[in-house]
Amino acid sequence: MTSTVLKFPRLNAPQLHQLSNGLTIIAEQMPVEAVNLSLWTNIGSAVESDDINGMAHFLEHMIFKGTQRLVSGEFERRIEERGAVTNAATSQDYTHYYITTAPKDFAELAPLQIDVVCNPSIPDDAFERERLVVLEEIRRSEDNPRRRIFRWSMEMAFDSLPYRRPVLGPESVIAQLQPQQMRDFHNYWYQPQSITAVAVGNLPVEELIDVVAEGFTKYRQPGTLHREQRKAHPEAAFTEIVRQEFVDESLQQARLIMVWRVPGLMELDETYALDVIAGILGHGRTSRLVQDLREERGLVSTISVSNMSHLLQGTFYISAKCGVEDLAAVEDAIAQHLRTLQTELVKESEIAKMQRRVANRFIFGNETPSDRAGLYGYYHSLIGDLEPAFNYPNYIQSQDAVDLMQAAKQYLSPDAYGVVVVKPGE
Repeated sequence: MTSTVLKFPRLNAPQLHQLSNGLTIIAEQMPVEAVNLSLWTNIGSAVESDDINGMAHFLEHMIFKGTQRLVSGEFERRIEERGAVTNAATSQDYTHYYITTAPKDFAELAPLQIDVVCNPSIPDDAFERERLVVLEEIRRSEDNPRRRIFRWSMEMAFDSLPYRRPVLGPESVIAQLQPQQMRDFHNYWYQPQSITAVAVGNLPVEELIDVVAEGFTKYRQPGTLHREQRKAHPEAAFTEIVRQEFVDESLQQARLIMVWRVPGLMELDETYALDVIAGILGHGRTSRLVQDLREERGLVSTISVSNMSHLLQGTFYISAKCGVEDLAAVEDAIAQHLRTLQTELVKESEIAKMQRRVANRFIFGNETPSDRAGLYGYYHSLIGDLEPAFNYPNYIQSQDAVDLMQAAKQYLSPDAYGVVVVKPGE
């Protein structure tokens, strides 16, 4: 076992430590009176087949229902007794578990976190009770207009990639899942080499690493991960404008969503210019679409732009709220802004403003142990590399007007995209 110090002349200086079973530990001392342990698995809903869609999220719930050493509820009780906090989240590309503790409690509580993630017993009776909780979460999601519209948009954005499916899965699938299927899923995917353990806080790095490593000593040796399930290919860009329209009785205003298929984290270098374009178009009151469509013309009440970088492929996503009578004008205006990006170089002052925002956000997003543990865990679990985590502002700084124009031409056609229109009921 060798420990490699990553030397960065900036805010961050974590150490990377590899265990013989394939687990990666990332540790950093930080002078804040807390310690965050984040366990990241690069396992999310994207690895599921359709007939178990929702399993990764359901498993996240069951992780907390006890192990051979911890009865159900004991983990949370011991965490709360010490004033620590715990939570978890599942996405398409990862599942993330964390605790934040006082430094003096870390050695006691960290092994509990590791035990529940690595050794869940998944008892039949708790499985049936939690199934009802997950089904209720799905129903609430279906009743939420924002989530409903996002699901329709993802179904438009992708024809076959798993990102078109909801992380929670459909009720019909969750209703059929069996406890043994979940045990098999956990046993198959939750291998040490799929886990990145990140510990950041006010303890010496050696102590952080030792506590985490000790917690994993009872964990099984690596099995064989069948990565071919992850080797789906990005989908081709839209070649025309593809439309879908829905009616949603709960809405007061119409929604317009426009989506483009763009590079994801597998083509990380291609994402930075699109991040800058998203900022120029839709981040802040002085961004182009907000200024034009909301502030000056009053065509929309809100408009937002995001470049969502999933692992296999990304989605460039523009969403607006407007009156039904203004839908066509808003869509045309957005397309015209894209044409402008393809034909006129963005002013350096506009790029510089966006770059300052990114740099400041990066600094502000490094202030707490949980911020840093999240940053390290996300990048290492998904792409196996920390370097982009530290140098993201530099990559954004390096984008110039020509880069932005080329990215707009290559990926953001004003004549070929997916559009979802959702109109309020009559």
